[in-house]
Formats: sequence, C-alpha cells, structure tokens
Amino acid sequence: MKKLLEILGFIALIQGVAGLVHRFTAWDWGLVHRAGFLEGFEIYASLALLALAVALFAAAESTKSG
Repeated sequence: MKKLLEILGFIALIQGVAGLVHRFTAWDWGLVHRAGFLEGFEIYASLALLALAVALFAAAESTKSG
C-alpha cells in the first residue's frame, strides 16, 4: 500500500508541476491543460494536484511498510 501511495503521489506531483509549467511557459506537456472541463482553472487544478501529492506522500509515510 505504501508503494502505491508513493507512485500515485509522484504522478500527481509530476502532473501538477507540468500544469504550472505549461501555463507559464507554454510548453506542451502534461494532462491538466488537455482536460476541457478545466478550461480557465488550470492553475487551480495544478495547485490541487500538488496538494494531493503532498497528502499522498504524508499518507505513505504514516503507513507501516511491509
């Protein structure tokens, strides 16, 4: 379970960073800007993904390994 939480946290972290990088530099990578329902809310979605990543990493640390 710990490994799954770490993997999901890493994915959320990468997508959150990718969304912010796309918004401020116009590099075309990440999934946040491709979701049509997030039109106009890309920054908020990226920040939410970063917060989710922190929460997932904290949850992974609080679980027992093995």
